[in-house]
Amino acid sequence: MSIKSRRKTPVVKIGMVCIGGNCPIAVQAMTNTPTANVTATYSQTVELIRAGSELVRWTINDDKAAIGAEKVILRLRKNGYLTPIIGDFHYNGHILLREFPLLAKALDKYRINPGNVGSGDKHDDNFVQIVNIAVKNKKPVRIGVNGGSLDQGVLAKLMDANSKAKKPLATNEVVYQAMVKSALDSAAMAQKIGLRKDQIVLSVKMSRLQDMVAVYEQLAKKCDYVLHLGLTEAGGDIEGISSSSAALAILLQQGIGDTIRVSLTPQKGFLRSREVEVCQALLQSMGLSYFFPSVISCPGCGRTSSHNFQKLAEEVRIHIKKNIKQWKKKYPGVEKIKIAVMGCVVNGPGESKHADIGISLPGSSEELKAPVYIKGKLVKILPGKNLTQQFLRILDWFIKNDY
Repeated sequence: MSIKSRRKTPVVKIGMVCIGGNCPIAVQAMTNTPTANVTATYSQTVELIRAGSELVRWTINDDKAAIGAEKVILRLRKNGYLTPIIGDFHYNGHILLREFPLLAKALDKYRINPGNVGSGDKHDDNFVQIVNIAVKNKKPVRIGVNGGSLDQGVLAKLMDANSKAKKPLATNEVVYQAMVKSALDSAAMAQKIGLRKDQIVLSVKMSRLQDMVAVYEQLAKKCDYVLHLGLTEAGGDIEGISSSSAALAILLQQGIGDTIRVSLTPQKGFLRSREVEVCQALLQSMGLSYFFPSVISCPGCGRTSSHNFQKLAEEVRIHIKKNIKQWKKKYPGVEKIKIAVMGCVVNGPGESKHADIGISLPGSSEELKAPVYIKGKLVKILPGKNLTQQFLRILDWFIKNDY
C-alpha cells in the first residue's frame, strides 16, 4: 500500500519555516514550563530546537507570561536560534495581544481556540480583535478546535437540529459536525476580516483515536486549509506514543496533514524533546522524511542467546546520535542509510544484504564469526571479538566513501 498524495493546500509561511503545499511535514512541540520563567522556558525551547522541533509553542496566559515571552524571544534571536515561536492563547488572547504589541510583533504565529475566546457577542468581538492584530502584524493563525473545549453554542444548535431530524445521528457524529463547523466558520470569518487563506492553519484535536481520525477526515474533505495534526491528551509513555503514532499514521497515509505534534504526558526520566523524537521516528518509518540513519535490529529469540547483537545495535545508535550533525554537513543524504544489526543465521544474512550496510552476528549454535555486507555484497567476515569497534570502523569508512 502506498501513501496517497498530499492534499493540495496553500503554503503558510511561519518565520523561516513553510508548511503545506509541497513543503515537508513539519514537526512541532510545546514547552511545559511557565513562560514567565525566562530561564526555564529558554532552556527547554533550546532543547526542543536542538532535537529538531521546527516550530515551538508556548503558553501565554497572563501578563507575566507575556513579559517572559518577549524576553525569551529576544534571547533566542540574540543567540542565533531562529526557530518560529507560536503563542498559545486561551480566553484572554485578545487582551494580551492588544496590551503587549511588542509580543504580538515578535511571535511568529498565534494559536487561538474558538471554543474559549468568549460567548455570544463577546465571542465574535474577541475573535475579531485577535485576527485584526494578526492582520496588522502579518502573522499566520492556527484556529485550533478541541473536543474538550468545543464551542457550546455551535454544538447546541446542531444537537437541537439533530433531535428534530427524521433519522437522528449518533451523538459523536454531531460532535464531529460541530468541530468541523466551528473550524470552518472561524476560518471564513478570519478571511472576511482580512487574513489570507495562506495565513490560516486549522486543527480539530480530540482525545480518542477513532474520534480524532474521523473528524480530521471530514474536515479534509471540506476544505483545502493547511492542517495541523495531533491527538490531544494522548497520555504518557507507551500508551501516548502508540495511540498518537497510530492516529497520525492513519491520516498521513491518506495524505492528510501538514504539520504534526505528539503530545505526551511528562514522565520522570524523560526530556520534553521525546515528543520531537517520536514525531521524527514516525515520519521516518513511513518514508515521509528522514532525520537519521535507520537501524534495523533483531528482536532476539531462543537462537540468540548471546547479547552481543543487542549491545552492538545500541552502540550503533549511540554512534549515530553522536555523529549525525557532523555527518549531515559533510555527507548529504546520510540520513537515508539503512543499517542492519542481526542476531543469527535465520534472517541475518538476508536482512543485512537488503540494507545499505549490515552485519549478521552468530546465534547460539553458530560459528563465532560475523559477515558484513555492503550494498548486498559480502565485504568482510569479522571474528567474534571486538565486533563493535570493527563494525563501527567499517560503518565510518562506508559513509565517508559512499557519500
